[in-house]
Order: sequence, then C-alpha cells, then structure tokens
Amino acid sequence: MLARLVGQKISDAWGQAVIVENRPGSNGNLGADNVAKAAPDGYTLVLMDVGNLAISPSLYKLPFNVLSDFTPVAMVGYSPHLLVVSAKVPANTVAELVAHAKSQNGKLNFAAAAGMGSAPHLAGVIFAQRTGVEWGYVPYKGGAQAMTDLIGGQVDVTFNGMVATYPHVKSGKLKLLAVSSAKRNAQLGDVATVSETLPGFLTGSWQGLLAPAGTPKAIADKLNAEIARIMSLPEIKERLASLGAEPNAMTPEQFSNWLKAEIPAMAKIVKDGKVSVD
Repeated sequence: MLARLVGQKISDAWGQAVIVENRPGSNGNLGADNVAKAAPDGYTLVLMDVGNLAISPSLYKLPFNVLSDFTPVAMVGYSPHLLVVSAKVPANTVAELVAHAKSQNGKLNFAAAAGMGSAPHLAGVIFAQRTGVEWGYVPYKGGAQAMTDLIGGQVDVTFNGMVATYPHVKSGKLKLLAVSSAKRNAQLGDVATVSETLPGFLTGSWQGLLAPAGTPKAIADKLNAEIARIMSLPEIKERLASLGAEPNAMTPEQFSNWLKAEIPAMAKIVKDGKVSVD
C-alpha cells in the first residue's frame, strides 16, 4: 500500500511510470537481493521493512551485505506494534501482564505473527528480556492466522501491526494493553505506551527505500527530496494515520547511520534471546 501511494505521487510529479512489484520471501530478503544486484541508476529500488533488514544479518546467510550493497535513500514511515492479549488473559495493563506471565511459569504462548525472526517476534523477545517473563513462541506465516488463534485463545499474547490488529480490538475480541511507539498514538485515544512501564521500549515497523550500492549521490538526494515532499502532503499524512503509520523522514546519511546502529543492536537481542529461524 505504501509503495503504491508513494509511487503514484512520483509518477504525478515526474511523469515517469513507477511499477510496483511484490517480491515476498525470506523475510523480505529475496526482494532486497534483487535490488542489491540491479544497476545503480536509480530506476530499481526496494521499499521494505528495514527493521527486518536490520535483523536479517543475525539470522540468515544473506547473499548481500546490508551496509555495503545498498545506498540508503529515504526512511519513509513508521508503524508501531500493538501489545494485545486474548480475552481470557486476566491483564489490562503492561504491569498486570508481567505479573500474570510470571505466575504462569512459562506457560503463556506468544504468537510470532510474521514468523520467527520477524520484527513482531523480536518485540516479544525484547519485552521478555526487559521484564524477565518467560513464554513460548508460536510461529505463524502471517498475521491473519495468528489473530484468529489469539481470538480463539489458542495463544495468549502478541505484538502485531496496528492495521491488522486494531479492528479486533474495536470489536472487543482482543484486549489492547499498550502501543510500542515512543509517544501515545492519536488514533488510539488514551492507550498507554509500553515505554511508560518500560522506559525506552520502542519497537515497530520502519519502512525504508534503498537503491543498489554505487547509486550516484545526486540521484539518491533527488529521490530523498521527492519522498520528503510526498510524505509531508496532508492527504498522505491522513492516509498513513488511517493505516496506523506516520511519516518518518530521514536524509540518506541519517538513514545509513540508523542502519549502522540498529544492526548490532538487533544482533545482541538475537544472541541474548537465542533466536533462530530453524
């Protein structure tokens, strides 16, 4: 959805057709590899969850190097996770969830809604590391089945994207405890952040645009300026808000520095949490 929103605006401004091609698989790594090997002329780009891209080097034997085979162009948006529990879980706050989880001695199940090693899974790992809770991780290929099982009580808790999760909260099928953003989300009313209980806690999905390494700086800068213009448009901000997202503009240099800091940070979480994709 985000690629099509941005792509159409680029087409309107530049008179250049933008073709959006879905390349799923391996946590986004197949699509990323395709772009890493493309010509560095600014015509082939990848828009992906760079949170996943920061995690992948610690979990996969990648056919590319995240830091040397790409030119970061623009951080585009950010979407927080929602911390939700099954209706049967007797918790209505983060503190109550922690207390309940500890009382269950590891019997609670966490739904890894996008599979092991995904950003939602790592959110659960970070939460467990910060609070000392223990729970089992149940991997899912996608969020739909995870939500179905959470509603049915087959699993107990998860972090998941707002668009896929909030409708079940509004219908009363799931309980929303907190949002993973740094600040409270205007779309969610008075819902607390996880960081109000666990200071500094921040997880979610960061969407970023990258080009092949060697892409001229002038091209990256031109694309970055256009993305920044697009993301500042009122209709784009409104559309993103309806999807539970917000603009998160960065320069290419800021985006590059973000990746350089995020990759080792995720590597430590993966190592300490003994996370694998087996």
